[in-house]
Amino acid sequence: MTDRSTFPDLVALIAKLRAPDGCPWDGAQTHASLRPYVLEEAYEVIEAIDQGDPGALADELGDLLLQVLLHSQIASESHEFTIDDVIDGLASKLVRRHPHVFADAPSDIDSIRRTWDEVKKQEGHAKVQLPIILAARKLVDHLSSSPDDIERTEYPNEETHAGGMILAAIARAWKGGIDPEIALHKALCLFSQDEVKD
Repeated sequence: MTDRSTFPDLVALIAKLRAPDGCPWDGAQTHASLRPYVLEEAYEVIEAIDQGDPGALADELGDLLLQVLLHSQIASESHEFTIDDVIDGLASKLVRRHPHVFADAPSDIDSIRRTWDEVKKQEGHAKVQLPIILAARKLVDHLSSSPDDIERTEYPNEETHAGGMILAAIARAWKGGIDPEIALHKALCLFSQDEVKD
């Protein structure tokens, strides 16, 4: 193709891949079978950001977008929702969560964060199972306990004590301005490179 592809072109391409005369692998996928790929592609986006490579980042964002399009196409085929519903829902949510832009609301950072949390609560989303480090980080945001308090807590057994020490490390990193998920990812990469050298 000589012309640049548009978003509708891409949506049509995904529909073609899922069609009976399309790709057998794409056609066989379900929301459940694609689940691991969503997380994998998100981590590859993070890796491209860490590498500071714009070309790799654009490529990985495309792979992540593919997941959105595949899930939307699968849902469309079973009349659950379409990509247009996804786009409309996101646009509505962004307007709702940014009253400092689209309505008369305070625009300082603290007020923006409070409003974001309040609107999310009003939207009434059920709690979801987050990756454990992200869940711990979110808990730390609402804890009055310091990392030292967490470490000094009396735990009922060795396993819970080990979990408490991990939580304290996450709290210390997060309160120190370090994202524990990214920090652990970088440490794993470092030790993986050492393993390859050995």
